[in-house]
Amino acid sequence: MGAGQLGRMTALAAARLGYRCHVFSPEPRSPAAQVAEAAVVASYDDKAALARFADGVDVVTFEFENIPHRSVKLLSDLISTRPRWECLRISQDRLDEKDFVNALGVATARYRRVDDADALASAVESLGHPCVLKTRRMGYDGKGQVLIEDGADPVACWAEMGADAGIVEQFVPFEREISVIVARTADGMTAAYDPVENRHLAHVLDTTIAPAGIDDALRKQALAIAERLVAALELVGLLAIEMFVTRDGRLLVNELAPRPHNSGHWTIDACATSQFEQLVRAVCDLPLGSTERHFDAVMRNLLGTAADDWHAILAEPGARLHLYGKDELRPGRKMGHMTRLYRKDSIGAAAGPADTNTQT
Repeated sequence: MGAGQLGRMTALAAARLGYRCHVFSPEPRSPAAQVAEAAVVASYDDKAALARFADGVDVVTFEFENIPHRSVKLLSDLISTRPRWECLRISQDRLDEKDFVNALGVATARYRRVDDADALASAVESLGHPCVLKTRRMGYDGKGQVLIEDGADPVACWAEMGADAGIVEQFVPFEREISVIVARTADGMTAAYDPVENRHLAHVLDTTIAPAGIDDALRKQALAIAERLVAALELVGLLAIEMFVTRDGRLLVNELAPRPHNSGHWTIDACATSQFEQLVRAVCDLPLGSTERHFDAVMRNLLGTAADDWHAILAEPGARLHLYGKDELRPGRKMGHMTRLYRKDSIGAAAGPADTNTQT
């Protein structure tokens, strides 16, 4: 389900293991359809098309979390669907997501539910300035988010957010953002990748550094949180967990993504098993692969015209280029990524925190 670049890279990994992939998406000429055996082009709520799709495959997974969870629930009544649709439902709603994480005793930023401008004013008074107003659903890459500073008009901020349900989060003065990707099989076996550091520009992931420049105690804590969350979700597939490292050394979970993640692209070139092959293994009841990191790596997204540098990237020793086959170039659109490889254990500790942080 879904046919963007994450689906494309999953289909390519599946082909290496002898599988044939079908993709379902409303988008024609999608990146994943270019490398799949078959593509169903239909709305995600087209019940007849969903039934035809289910009839042609053995297992269903998804590549991003903005697919209607009711459509995935419908599919789960027809065919094995991994991860289960409840994982998608939780991750689609920032309030449900944070409630779920906190119920497990895992810390997040302080937050409040808001349903109108009056509730927003009350929440801001409780949490203090600055804070961040976010749409509860369908937000990504900074969309549907408003930074609220002292003196801001709650009515104007609510209108700018542009949704009928929101959440306000206390702003976190964090040192760096990290993420962990963990795989889980149906029989409960897990395998996690090293925590990595993520740096953003204009709310969009720009660079991932593997491994993150954190100490061993914090690394173990991040991995333990990932294991706890993936087990509690009873998830089969991949779970990516974004976390803030606060200036006083605490970890706060920011977001969950039950799918391959942009911050895991480096695993294609630097690990024994990529995140995409690991997803295929998990959902197809194969043994999980080794997550051993053979190299340190720096992954950079190629946004918009940055992909025009493809020829120079190909000529650079140690660089690996991945283009997504997208027809239309737009400012800020993810057209591909590149990964630079380095000797193992040479960059993580040396990479200091970013100069500026964006809470997304």
